Amino acid sequence: MRTLYHHWLCPFSREVRIVLGEKKLAFEMVVERVWEQRPEFLALNPAGEVPVLVEPNSAVLAHSRAITEYLDEIQPEPPLMGGDPLVRAEVRRLVGWFDDTFNRDVTATLVGEKVIKRQMNRSGGPDSRLIRIGYQLIRQHLDYLGWLTERRRWLAGDSFSLADIAAGAHLSAVDYVGDVPWQDFPAAKDWYARIKSRPSFRPLLTDHLPGIPPPAHYADLDF
Repeated sequence: MRTLYHHWLCPFSREVRIVLGEKKLAFEMVVERVWEQRPEFLALNPAGEVPVLVEPNSAVLAHSRAITEYLDEIQPEPPLMGGDPLVRAEVRRLVGWFDDTFNRDVTATLVGEKVIKRQMNRSGGPDSRLIRIGYQLIRQHLDYLGWLTERRRWLAGDSFSLADIAAGAHLSAVDYVGDVPWQDFPAAKDWYARIKSRPSFRPLLTDHLPGIPPPAHYADLDF
């Protein structure tokens, strides 16, 4: 059995969970509080970050992009990278957009300040200045996402891909804290409704962090 070390609201862990679901690969999950720096976990990944996937043959893989592309290679159906080199380049560009730029501008700010800081028991509470910046920047990203979906069936082209998975993983983490202004971005909302309806995505909608419940619309497919 595969074992995925993850954290509930880590978007990178969520990407791997979605890919495993799309590929219909069985796995078990272990919640890893990376700030505890467990020696046993550091032995698996000295970087001390999730996700980490341990294969049935004991091979250890770390970093979401390495893991998701590996899974797409060993289980080709359904393909998530695209068959054309230009499409693959666009998939990788958009995965980078969400994993790097969106994460820096939005996920790490809103989820980090509101949830992760609280779970780490850091004093001082959320930084309201950073949260305001996150609120401003998410609107720019949703506008771009809507622009893409108005011109393509899926973010990178005609087929559902790792680009959609990366975007959905990050937005689902931010949506858990109720900070996505869906009502102002109908094109992005329609795309996310399609993502939420996929069987691979639905397990994420059942996540509940102790003491930090999601908003009422979080698991609603008709939000």
